[in-house]
Amino acid sequence: LFAMAPDIEDKGTLTSAVLPSIEFAIDEFRFAQAPRPTLKDIHLTLSAGQTLGIVGHTGAGKSTLINLLVRMAEQEGAQIRIGGHPVANFSLANLRAHIATVPQTPFLFSATIAENIALARPEASQADIEAVAQIAQIHDDIVRFSDGYQTAVGERGVTLSGGQKQRLAIARALLQDAPILILDDALSAVDVKTEQSILNHLRVARRGRTTLIVCHRLSAVATAEQIVVLSQGEIVEQGDHLTLLAQRGWYRKMFDYQQLELAVEEGR
Repeated sequence: LFAMAPDIEDKGTLTSAVLPSIEFAIDEFRFAQAPRPTLKDIHLTLSAGQTLGIVGHTGAGKSTLINLLVRMAEQEGAQIRIGGHPVANFSLANLRAHIATVPQTPFLFSATIAENIALARPEASQADIEAVAQIAQIHDDIVRFSDGYQTAVGERGVTLSGGQKQRLAIARALLQDAPILILDDALSAVDVKTEQSILNHLRVARRGRTTLIVCHRLSAVATAEQIVVLSQGEIVEQGDHLTLLAQRGWYRKMFDYQQLELAVEEGR
């Protein structure tokens, strides 16, 4: 396993920090032997400090788009720039330093809660750890444990709920303080009230930094400056929340359905 050569070669020479603006110029991305492109004709620009919402049905190409940004995949016809520089020009260490990703199912290690949060910055102070836990709305849960931040977490976080795992992973990403934050369906296990509280705190704490939110629950992207709806690997709707509601397409139908679902759950 250690002898395997990575598919992505680390030949980039850019090691300096750049502005977290992002430009997607994807004519086509196709996996080997695939009968059709996974992504096609995706061209959009995100200014530094903006939030981009990426939504669409399962299999629409959302995860592939993120994998191209973090350079887990690449292809000649799929170009992405950060701060005006192609991602291939970054050293992989520098690219990873620019981007913090929170996946839907985060991996937690058999260590204390504090150590799990401080994974990327083991030298972080207790005050720094608690500050990001406050933003991620997990601090109150932690202090209710008998050992607080020194509570041992079982392998893969088996002792925590799904929502607690996700919020710990968000705190971990925030402590990294990367210019670009990707939330890849990372709020799916928390309720809408907690989701909105986290997002409100993120907007304040990450002012000037760029955020990408991939989600199925559309309330998570309602305040994003840009939202794209993917279908079969293509952008079929684009705009902010109010613009997309007015278009009365997939976004409006899904939003209305989710609002009705929420009302039923709350007994309204």
